[in-house]
Amino acid sequence: MQSRAGKPGFLATFKEVVVLLLVVFVIRTIGFGLYQVPTGSMETTMLVGERFFADKLSYWFTKPKAGEIIAFNDPIFPYSKNRLNRLFQEYVWGPSNWTKRVIGVPGDHIKGVIENGKPVIYRNGQRLEEPYINKYPLIRVFKIDITELKNLLRRGASAENMAGLVVLKSFDPAKPYDQQPFYTIDPRRVISLGNDDADILQPGTPLRLEKELGSLPDESNYWTRSDIFNVHLGPNEYWVMGDNRLGSQDSRFFGPLDGRLIHGKILFRLWSQDSDESWWIVDLVKHPIDFWKRVRWSRFLQRIR
Repeated sequence: MQSRAGKPGFLATFKEVVVLLLVVFVIRTIGFGLYQVPTGSMETTMLVGERFFADKLSYWFTKPKAGEIIAFNDPIFPYSKNRLNRLFQEYVWGPSNWTKRVIGVPGDHIKGVIENGKPVIYRNGQRLEEPYINKYPLIRVFKIDITELKNLLRRGASAENMAGLVVLKSFDPAKPYDQQPFYTIDPRRVISLGNDDADILQPGTPLRLEKELGSLPDESNYWTRSDIFNVHLGPNEYWVMGDNRLGSQDSRFFGPLDGRLIHGKILFRLWSQDSDESWWIVDLVKHPIDFWKRVRWSRFLQRIR
């Protein structure tokens, strides 16, 4: 008798859980999103390890505006041509989330040039003032500690594998490594090329062209994986770039962003910690003492602009 009576209770509970999960999924899909920063492409506005709240609801009624920081699906992901599969990829499981700043919106003419050795952007003929661009130099740092690095070298790791272990980090040259404002930097992991000037990427340095360009008319659309580009944005096309111009793969590399991929506007920074772990609880378990040293308390609960 008890087992029979228990079955409806179990089924009712199961149905309630399913309904709850569906409600949460719908709210997360059309209402709001929570995002973690995995790369330094938006430094120093957004740092690796920070968690953000994004408004998804607004973009169902309005379009992204120039200057807004948006979340969108990976534009270079191999999306399925099947409509149902594509919907599953976009809303359930598939591409990673990217975050960039909107520089141009549909109908804009966006042009990138080099003036006096510095990259400059023009929108509809007007030069952009961009106070949000990262003003700090970048240094190259290995992701792993020196012991792991030596072990890899002993095992004959290829140059390609080693390159994947290198990350660029914003760096304040006026402060020692253990007092950096953004990331804790182990000096043993810093990559030195034997030339201090070459080791540091200075802000305002243009991305190098992979090949020389001839004379190109303003009417043609081109992007060159550098700071030289010229684009007339069509319907539902956006030009997006990271605030960390020397460390961002953005529209300079993949061209205009399809507005269909945009799904949220970043509004608030909730949490900030110098960590690339996807789950903070995992980091806490692994490093129960060091965890608290890497929390950036001054960057909690802030509006993002």
